[in-house]
Amino acid sequence: MKKKIVTIVGARPQFIKAAALSRTIAAYYSDDIQEYIIHTGQHYDPEMSDVFFEELNIPKPHFQLEHQESWTDGENEERILAIIKILREVKPDFVIVYGDTHSTLAGAMAASREKIPLVHVEAGLRSFNNNMPEEYNRVKTDQLAQILFVPTETAIHNLEKEGIFTKNDSTDLINQKWIINCGDIMYDNTLYYNEILESQTDILQELGIKKDHYILVTVHRNFNTDQPEPLQSIFEALLKIAQEIPVVLPLHPRTIKNMDQFFDDPFINKIEKCKNLILLEPLSFLDMAALEKNSRMIITDSGGVQKEAYFYQKPSILLRDETEWTEIVTTKTAILAGYNTEKILKAYHQLNQAVPKQYPPIFGDGTAAFMILDFLLSKD
Repeated sequence: MKKKIVTIVGARPQFIKAAALSRTIAAYYSDDIQEYIIHTGQHYDPEMSDVFFEELNIPKPHFQLEHQESWTDGENEERILAIIKILREVKPDFVIVYGDTHSTLAGAMAASREKIPLVHVEAGLRSFNNNMPEEYNRVKTDQLAQILFVPTETAIHNLEKEGIFTKNDSTDLINQKWIINCGDIMYDNTLYYNEILESQTDILQELGIKKDHYILVTVHRNFNTDQPEPLQSIFEALLKIAQEIPVVLPLHPRTIKNMDQFFDDPFINKIEKCKNLILLEPLSFLDMAALEKNSRMIITDSGGVQKEAYFYQKPSILLRDETEWTEIVTTKTAILAGYNTEKILKAYHQLNQAVPKQYPPIFGDGTAAFMILDFLLSKD
């Protein structure tokens, strides 16, 4: 009899991670595993959601919850109950959640209430910034999970410091705890799509930019976009960098909304007149990957993008004061700059003048999906 797993996703990074697992199931495990996908509706913009299912050839969600722009405690409870209803219908052997979004925690709490073994992919990450909702989500999910697939050795150490260890002294899986370093599942995708990028996208030609001669930027975190000072400080830095080299910035819907709200007409006019600052609508996965792969440097506040920069061996400036991916900072391939204009410019000149050469293989070998599925099949 096939094992049944329910995969819960709701945000762009989760669609990408789930693609690696779904693709591997379809190609190698279709006789042994039946996957059901629940889309929580967390990303409500079709450009931030539907396009990824289509482009990455992820099976369309078997269950689609209603799109909502907000995610309050009450709405979170509604989603938990909606997920529980689906779990009772499907009766899966495992529930799989990814990362640290509100969808992650909602899925984790639903599985926990139904006493279904919970699998957390990308467990053990810590930024140690308790003001970030993502930090609460990832810590709580790790506490609830029975099977924790970590991407790095640092993640194992983080869990151990919190008293979370492998514990399999029970015959009931729900009372066990497993910690497995499978490497990073996003690295699976990078290796897979790296082979087809050139034939699937011509984004560089469309934008009129050249390989290794532009800076790619993403800004979407609420601590950078929801207040005037951080957002304007970041754009001040980008405008100065754009005096030297093209800057490509795909805009998140939140960023667009707050630019309109916070920037006065003279500053908007300054941005519009800067031909080297190329503002774009949200991009498809392959277009974004092509821009990452061919950039000179990446500036971002995204956890996923900073890691993808490392995969493509690109130096990065992190628009944050801390990161859950501490390894890329300790290897000196990334610099934490926060939103301070001068710190961003200093980091830019530092990385531009002394481009990092060494990118140690700290995120596994690109076989995370196989390790995850083989382990689940081994458990009764």
